[in-house]
Amino acid sequence: MSRVQLALRVPDLEASIAFYSKLFGTDPAKVRAGYANFAITEPPLKLVLIEGQDEETTRLDHLGVEVEDTAQVADATERLKESGLVTLEENDTTCCYAVQDKVWVTAPGNEPWEVYVVKSDADTLTKPETSPCCTPATDEEPAPACC
Repeated sequence: MSRVQLALRVPDLEASIAFYSKLFGTDPAKVRAGYANFAITEPPLKLVLIEGQDEETTRLDHLGVEVEDTAQVADATERLKESGLVTLEENDTTCCYAVQDKVWVTAPGNEPWEVYVVKSDADTLTKPETSPCCTPATDEEPAPACC
């Protein structure tokens, strides 16, 4: 089963975990420093919460489609390329406390989408700066720890 992923950057991780636990009637599947995710059955959703700055409002970090295996990532990569979209492939990359294979595309509104599979757990939240949803830090905002 595939499911859509919604990754939000939230100012108060603990309050957001409490809210989404109540909203979806389930506890998070994974909680780590600055990070939590929910594997929601109905509707099929992977909700990712990434801790942001205290004063900022919640904002979209990125979107994704979680698939079951690496072959599905490869199939999506081929389909996206054949349709003329620019892709960025990452294999055995570590982010969101997991080792993943993924392919990225960017929508017309500049929102990053990933098709990915989780291969195993890891000890790291942040991902390489080469990912399309990762942007350099500025004076106003730190670099995101996107997944």
